[in-house]
Amino acid sequence: MKFVDEAMIEVHAGKGGDGIASFRREKFIPRGGPDGGDGGRGGSIWAVADRNINTLVDFRFARIHRARDGEKGRGSDCYGAGADDVTLRMPVGTVVTDIETGALVADLSHHGMRALLAKGGDGGLGNIHFKSSTNRAPRQCTPGTPGEHRRLQLELKVLADVGLLGLPNAGKSTFIRSVSSARPKVADYPFTTLHPNLGVVRIDHARSFVIADIPGLIEGAADGAGLGHQFLRHLARTSLLLHLVDLVPPDPDADPVRDARAIVEELRRYDETLYRKPRWLVLNKVDLIPEDERRERIDAFVKAFLGDRTEDGAPVHVISALAGDGCRELTYAIMDHLDRVRAAHQPMEHDAPAVEVAAGPDAAE
Repeated sequence: MKFVDEAMIEVHAGKGGDGIASFRREKFIPRGGPDGGDGGRGGSIWAVADRNINTLVDFRFARIHRARDGEKGRGSDCYGAGADDVTLRMPVGTVVTDIETGALVADLSHHGMRALLAKGGDGGLGNIHFKSSTNRAPRQCTPGTPGEHRRLQLELKVLADVGLLGLPNAGKSTFIRSVSSARPKVADYPFTTLHPNLGVVRIDHARSFVIADIPGLIEGAADGAGLGHQFLRHLARTSLLLHLVDLVPPDPDADPVRDARAIVEELRRYDETLYRKPRWLVLNKVDLIPEDERRERIDAFVKAFLGDRTEDGAPVHVISALAGDGCRELTYAIMDHLDRVRAAHQPMEHDAPAVEVAAGPDAAE
C-alpha cells in the first residue's frame, strides 16, 4: 500500500428538514387544529482514529464526503426522520486543519478518539409550535438550517517515542532492523528509505518503545533539496531524537563534522520546537575503523562537533548497527530515559483522570 501522509478533503453536512404547516382533517372532527411536525436533523460528519489504518491514501482519491439531509415534517404530528451521521476512519496521529481559517479542528492522538468535522443542520419547526389561545390556526413553519461545509487539510504525524535523524546512508534503516522486527529496505545508495518506517523495540515483556525511521536529510533540504522537509513532521510527537552520524562516509571528500552540523541547522530552520527536543549523538559504523584508530577518531569527531559544550548533557553513543555492537546498551539507555519522561508526565493518584472530548467546530459552545 502506498504511504500517503497528506490529503485535502471537503465535508458537507446534511441540511435539516423543513417543518410543515398542516391541519388535522378527519370526519366528525371539526376544527382539528394544527398538526404539522418538525423536520429531521441533517447528518453530521465525524472523524474517528483507528489504529488499524496507517495511511491517508483513501482520502487521496475520495475527496468529497456528504451526509444526507433530514426528512421534512409531516401531518398528524409526524416528525421527519433524522439522517445518519457519516464516520470517516483515519490513522491515529492525524491532524485536521480548516483550510479557510487555518484553525485546528482535531488532533486524533488516541485510538477511538472522535472529532466532529461538520455539524448537520437542525430541523425546522412545524406549525404545532405556533398554536396559542389567540392563534388557533397558525400557518407558520420554519425551514431547516443548512449543514456545515468545510475544506479540510489532513496531515498524518506518526506516533513514535524516538525518531532517527541523519544523512542518507547514515545507517538509520540498518539500526531499526537491528533493534526491532521492522524490515525497511537497506541498500548501498542514497534515499533508500522513501517513507517513514516504525519499529517496536521490546526491552522485556512490560517495557517497550516505538522508533521512527524517516528518509534522510541533506544540506539544503529547507530549499527543497533531496526529499526536503516533508517527512520531518513525523518527528513532532517523539520524546527523543537520535542523530546518527556515519563516521566512515562512502565519499572520501565528505567531512562528517560539517555534514552533522548541516543536519542540525536544517532541523533548526524547519522548527525551533523540534530543534530543542532532547537529541542524542549516535556515532555509527565504527566497525569499519581499525581498532587501534577507533578511539582517536571518535574523540576527534566529538571534540570538533561539540567543542566545549555538551549538548545540555546529552550522551554520545558509539555503535555498529550492522554488527549490533553497542545497540543493546543504547536501547536500554533510551528505555530508561523514556521511563523518566513518562513518570514526570504521569498524573498523581489524587488527580482526576483526563476526559477525552470530541473536538469539532462547536467544541467551544
